[in-house]
Amino acid sequence: MTDSWATFGVDLHLELTGPGLRVGLTDALRRAVRTGRLAPGTRLPSSRTLAVDLGVARNTVADAYAELVAEGWLTARQGSGTRVAPRSVPRGEAKPAAVRRPRRSGPTHSLRPGRPALGSFPRTEWLRASRKALTAAPHEAFGYGDPRGRIELRTVLADYLARARGVHADPERIVVCAGFAHGLMLMGKVLRGRRVQDVAVESYGLEQHWNLLVEAGLRTRPLPLDGLGSRTDALGREGAVLMTPAHQFPMGVPLHPDRRTAAVDWATTTGGVILEDDYDGEFRYDRQPVGALQGLDPERVVYCGTASKSIAPGLRLGWLVLPDAMVEEVLEAKGGNDWMSSALEQLVLAEFIASGAYDRHVRSMRLRYRRRRDQLVAALAERAPGVKVSGIAAGLHAVLELPEGTERSVVQAAAWQGLALDGGSQFRHAGVADGRDMLVVGYGTPSDSAWAGALDALCRVLP
Repeated sequence: MTDSWATFGVDLHLELTGPGLRVGLTDALRRAVRTGRLAPGTRLPSSRTLAVDLGVARNTVADAYAELVAEGWLTARQGSGTRVAPRSVPRGEAKPAAVRRPRRSGPTHSLRPGRPALGSFPRTEWLRASRKALTAAPHEAFGYGDPRGRIELRTVLADYLARARGVHADPERIVVCAGFAHGLMLMGKVLRGRRVQDVAVESYGLEQHWNLLVEAGLRTRPLPLDGLGSRTDALGREGAVLMTPAHQFPMGVPLHPDRRTAAVDWATTTGGVILEDDYDGEFRYDRQPVGALQGLDPERVVYCGTASKSIAPGLRLGWLVLPDAMVEEVLEAKGGNDWMSSALEQLVLAEFIASGAYDRHVRSMRLRYRRRRDQLVAALAERAPGVKVSGIAAGLHAVLELPEGTERSVVQAAAWQGLALDGGSQFRHAGVADGRDMLVVGYGTPSDSAWAGALDALCRVLP
């Protein structure tokens, strides 16, 4: 079999200069080795292959190789080919001093919310699903595909969401996107195209989500929030509302049934749209699961789901379950050059769900997170009994109420302890004048080895 440069998986770029081809080739190779562009141990192409690539005689290459071997730049062994000789310092040059950059001192521990346990990614099951999905994948799956997403994923999602979350879904009404933020960007374009100007949002939430709506040309108006969830009676002439009804983020309360009904009535009466962010609906502990609001009126509610909390945010997979009249508008907003989730990852997730691995993973993580929550509650009861804990019936975080005026100092003290914490004020809408002092503690984030240290650091800084 003829030795081929392509066999070694690299390309060799040489600029031949000098009085002759052999001298020019020798100088070019020597320069490539001396400057480190060809690393020690790199196998060079055979003299025949390189001669064809450069359009020179084979003897020219053979002579250049022989000269460089004699000088110690290259080595040549029977059966091993011609390689760059090992060396500690490039010949003819002093080794440049390494540029030392100051290290950024990050926190030792993090209890910030919104992050799952990344160390629990189901590698074995995901690899098994990957192999099966790749083996069965049709050739057309490697093309650009349907902007709605792979039909295999949309089909299993429709079944799963109906079974586990009470969503009325049809594969033709599901659009796969690159996570919730991408889906919200698409909905922002659609709402602006419908001449919507104002969107109601919960008074506590994520600023980056509100900013996405603002960037789409929309204004956000905060809804009051109490122990029963968002005050849906405060909805007015807004064209849409963004909500987390199953588990309000970050306060942790579910939207009261009466207010769920009131939200749908508002949408029906005004023609408004409800954007439902079901970010961690699978994780509930001390109560029956709260189904999706979308089940009350699939034509007025856009259901937004994601694999970011249930599996990992790095997958960049989310989905919108749309009213029938909105599907084409969302596809138009997505466009031909918009973000597209990998078709292969979609196929793997489809197999992961269809095989039952997704359900098993969610159940396993539900037990893990519940143990973490119970350990957090027990530690606080023992070491900080004056701190009230709420929002813990579901999800991956808890709310810790603090004495008035202490939130900032506690967060600062935690930073000095090497613990990253988020205060409640970070999640308060700019339109809300004031609020109570609190911490939003994400107990799913630390690894098993770091959990005890993070919990200890938290208890040390609490008043």
